[in-house]
Amino acid sequence: MNVAVVGAGAVGCYYGFVLAKAGHTVTLIGRPALVAAVGSDGLVLDSAAGTASVPVRATTEGNGVAGADLVLVCVKSGDTEAAGAMIAPHLDPSATILSLQNGVDNAERLSAVLGRPVVPVAVYVATAMAGAGRVRHNGRGDLILGASEASEGFAAAFAAAGIPTTVSARALDALWGKLILNCAYNALSALTQLPYGRLVQGEGVVASMADVVRECVAVAGAAGVTVQPDIFDGVMALSETMADQRSSTAQDLARGRPSEIDHLNGYVVRKGAALGIPTPANRMLHTLVKLAERRG
Repeated sequence: MNVAVVGAGAVGCYYGFVLAKAGHTVTLIGRPALVAAVGSDGLVLDSAAGTASVPVRATTEGNGVAGADLVLVCVKSGDTEAAGAMIAPHLDPSATILSLQNGVDNAERLSAVLGRPVVPVAVYVATAMAGAGRVRHNGRGDLILGASEASEGFAAAFAAAGIPTTVSARALDALWGKLILNCAYNALSALTQLPYGRLVQGEGVVASMADVVRECVAVAGAAGVTVQPDIFDGVMALSETMADQRSSTAQDLARGRPSEIDHLNGYVVRKGAALGIPTPANRMLHTLVKLAERRG
């Protein structure tokens, strides 16, 4: 299988590594530093099993998707339209495009740019870049693919590569569940620069997270989305299964980069306003992260 990864950050590099290790041909599309590092040392993964490297192709150009059977779009939510425009002229007509992005509307937005279906994917993995062309895996790695004609086949290929994967016609519900997890953790982890396990030990943190989750569940319900009734138990479980993970938003702020907060807590605030649902806890977190971004 020929796989292209658009937006080769921590998530894209992790899945690119696993698929390349399983024998698939992988092309990463990312920054020049990544291209140089991968060309020199291959794509490197640090994990509990040790350190390993695999050879992959890498480029900064959108034509890296040419000939790909499968395209994994892993760019930040704010870059969705730009990434779509970059790759659109080079996509094979038979290629399947998966959106492995935070937020709930990226597949829809990307599909509008490309003029073809995009499969939404809920991603559950703890990763971080340890340097150019080097990704650290901290836990999990499972996927929920939206239903499409090709989804079952790709799910089987992922599973064979060691990526636990299921296919669901309710992928949007799963994406909302992931959004709620992100709304509970990302901003607080970013503002404190604490990993999840230490974060929840702070005074008032669990109660604040409960406020955030209640607002998200109310907005989801008003939008016709089904959320698991024990969603908060799942939120709290993350502080154990990913105790050492700092959020992607925390990593962005630490590097002085714009975060995806507009598509996480900010999305809930906007959706809540449209549906008449108050979201003061989410609004405060969104506001504080935006201020931290301005500080640089």
